[in-house]
Amino acid sequence: MKTLFLITIFTFVGIAAHAQQPKVVEFINPSEWPKPPGYTHVVKVSGGTTIYLSGQVPTDAQGQIVGKNDFDAQARQVFENLQTALKAAGATFADVVKMNTYVVGLTIERRNRIREIRRNYLNMEQPPASTLAGVEALYDPEVLIEIEAIAVIK
Repeated sequence: MKTLFLITIFTFVGIAAHAQQPKVVEFINPSEWPKPPGYTHVVKVSGGTTIYLSGQVPTDAQGQIVGKNDFDAQARQVFENLQTALKAAGATFADVVKMNTYVVGLTIERRNRIREIRRNYLNMEQPPASTLAGVEALYDPEVLIEIEAIAVIK
C-alpha cells in the first residue's frame, strides 16, 4: 500500500511539474485566409500558468482618467497599465496569447491608432490572438478604450 501511495504521489508531482512548463506550440494563420494585420487567428498553448487580466482602462496610479477626449493618450495609458499588471504577475507582453479590445465610437482611424500604439508593446512577429469590438459605452462616459488580456507563463 505504501508503494502504491508513493507511486501516486510521484505521478501527481510529475504531472504538476509538466503542467508548469508552458509552451506556445504554434501561432497559426490558416492558409485559406489572408494573413491578418497585427494579430494571429489561432494561438495554440500547452501547459503553464494562465493569467487573466481584467479589462484595463486609462487611469493613473491615483485612479484618475488620463487623456480625457484624447484617444491616443488613453490607448497608451491602457497599454502601460497592461504592462504593469503583467509585471505584477511575473509576465510580459511576450507572454500574452489573447487580447480583447473594446472601443467607444470605433472608427477606421481609431483601429489604425490602436494598431500603431500596440506595435510599441507587442511582438508583432507573433502577435496574440485578438478581438476588437466597438461598444456604445464603457463604465465611465470619459473612458474611450478598455483592453483585457490572457497570458501564459512558466
